[in-house]
Amino acid sequence: MAPLDTSPRIALLLSTFNGARFLAAQLDSLLAQTHAQWRLIWRDDGSSDETVALMQAFAAALGPDRCQCLADSGQHLGATASFMALLRGAAADAANHAAAFVDQDDVWLPEKLARGLAALERTAADRPMLYCARQVLVDAELRRIGLSGPPARRPGFPASLTQNLATGCTVMLNRAALRLLARSTPSPASLHDWWCYLLVTAAGGAIVQDDEPVLLYRQHGNNLVGAPPSTTRRAVAALWRGPTVFMGVLRQHVAALAAQPDLLSAAARADIARLDAALQHGWRARLAALRLPGLRRQNWPETLLFRLWFLIG
Repeated sequence: MAPLDTSPRIALLLSTFNGARFLAAQLDSLLAQTHAQWRLIWRDDGSSDETVALMQAFAAALGPDRCQCLADSGQHLGATASFMALLRGAAADAANHAAAFVDQDDVWLPEKLARGLAALERTAADRPMLYCARQVLVDAELRRIGLSGPPARRPGFPASLTQNLATGCTVMLNRAALRLLARSTPSPASLHDWWCYLLVTAAGGAIVQDDEPVLLYRQHGNNLVGAPPSTTRRAVAALWRGPTVFMGVLRQHVAALAAQPDLLSAAARADIARLDAALQHGWRARLAALRLPGLRRQNWPETLLFRLWFLIG
């Protein structure tokens, strides 16, 4: 008789939407993981192609112990609400030691889950922790384009209000982070990965960024977000959009966190109260709020632009 596998179980959270073109390669890469103690939880967000048929065949081959479909599958919720529904489903099962987001169009490298789990286990079990990593950027046919940028500097709160540093397809969460996020209501403006990064940091949790790539991040023109652009391209894009969109997202994030103070650390509650008040007043109050330690982006040109928009937006 084979020995019982007692390694920690990881919930894999897959939201699909018209992903039939690339889905099979991703599913094959899940089966090739060196850490095999996982359960896939999936829901379809209203596909009109062959996605659901592919998922049903995959689920039938694995069986219900390895692959579970949420009851509301097929209802169109949008990416953030769909992933949050999956996250809450995973949190409800105490057997899930951790959770990992799965994008339908990527290909995971075999050690992805093992690396993430090893990182998560290096912190206290009761402290929320988010792991993220670099990616090998590839085109639609999996031809290498390059490598995503190195780990960002100074991840944490309140910097997490100014930009997201956690690429969702690489994100893994420990049990404490999973339970924290399951209790939360994201901002309407937030994507699921940014909300996870934002709330984990606001709760005083830990962020671990892996310098090694863990997956092939397919860039095919229909990505929900796609790979982060270079600093120059990001700055040009920000200038083109102007302050309205950015400040709208910031305001909604601040409001969402202010409405859920029981999920935040004492320091984050104080910072949010100060920012919330400043955003309702003039430039003098905002200028004072900009003195909050850590309220900055990754480099000084982006930080300068952020501060200008915060004052006038």
